[in-house]
Amino acid sequence: MKKIILSTIAFSSLFFASCSLDNDDEISGVNPIEPVTTQNLAGNLTTDLKLQSGFDYTLTGALLVKDGATLTIDPGVRVKALAGGTDVYLLVEKGGKIIANGTESNPIVFTSNATNPQSGDWGGIILNGKAPLSRQNGAESNSASEVNTAVMYGGAIANDNSGVLNYVKIEYTGARIDNNAEHNGLTLNGVGSGTTISNIAILNGDDDAIEFFGGTVDATNILVVNAKDDMFDFTQGYVGTCTNLYGVRENGFTAVTDDPRGIEADGNLDGITPSDINQSNFIINGLTIINNAEMVNSNGEAIGLSDAIKIRRGAAANITNAYLALGTGAIFSDVIDLKDSKGDANDTTSITANVNPANGLDSSDIKNTTSGGATINVTEATTGGADISVFAWTGYNF
Repeated sequence: MKKIILSTIAFSSLFFASCSLDNDDEISGVNPIEPVTTQNLAGNLTTDLKLQSGFDYTLTGALLVKDGATLTIDPGVRVKALAGGTDVYLLVEKGGKIIANGTESNPIVFTSNATNPQSGDWGGIILNGKAPLSRQNGAESNSASEVNTAVMYGGAIANDNSGVLNYVKIEYTGARIDNNAEHNGLTLNGVGSGTTISNIAILNGDDDAIEFFGGTVDATNILVVNAKDDMFDFTQGYVGTCTNLYGVRENGFTAVTDDPRGIEADGNLDGITPSDINQSNFIINGLTIINNAEMVNSNGEAIGLSDAIKIRRGAAANITNAYLALGTGAIFSDVIDLKDSKGDANDTTSITANVNPANGLDSSDIKNTTSGGATINVTEATTGGADISVFAWTGYNF
């Protein structure tokens, strides 16, 4: 393993010098030098590092924030990821932290460095925490990261703290590894409630925009635009609360995956272990799902989002103030599908939603749970859902 010596400017803000690091390189130590205008980021971060406002940064490979290290990012910083697909991503390991605390006027931006950026250009942001996961009774709460199976997540610390993501924009992510593994825009693996996830915009991703693999972290004010697959995905025992979620597929968006959804929720990981304890049971307060994209498959058949809301494989959810709408020619294969959701006395799914009847949206297209009787209150209306005013900082035109 090579050891790379890092640099610091006179007032002790740490940053990478202009050098590219291999994934096995170790980053440690400081030395005073004059600041430079471009820093390349990759390798294993083993000491605290600060990305300073006023400099440009390029993510050139996998950057792993190791146990005990903290990556701090100033408001207004832009990190441009090399368009390297699955080889380029930021992963905060268990015990590591990221403090990316932007502001409304100076958000932090992660984007592609390509001249013509595309979804899937890079692998996105992954946080690994020590919070509980669904699991077999008596088994350890531990799981391998989908994008790097040598890196584990999960544990027994419900209030674990992986840091702060606030006023952060993430663009052109979601690189695919194979048919069974892929990068999302923002992946939260066993992240604890001590972590702050708020005011996040995830735009033009190749797979899911944001996915919660277990954990207890809450998330507030999340905007998703043009995710190729699921907008909001919950699995492996997630038990937090999400507030003010807005997801949209724009008119003219043509990307197609097998079963894209607004909300997709599994109780356990991919439904592999239905007898798990501590399965997903989460809350959403304020949700908008809009499909404006008119799409057809190779056979000329109209397709769209498979479901606006899908709760399945033993998951339970309490969703209030949802709003579902379609653009002209767009469709939901199912509006709400709870036929495989958790329905016992302690974990009954409930949904309160307004469904816009325009453009042929059938508010009666609801598949209820097969056991326990989920509670669904659907009204035909043109209001409700997420508060879009809190997303003004993104510049998105609603």
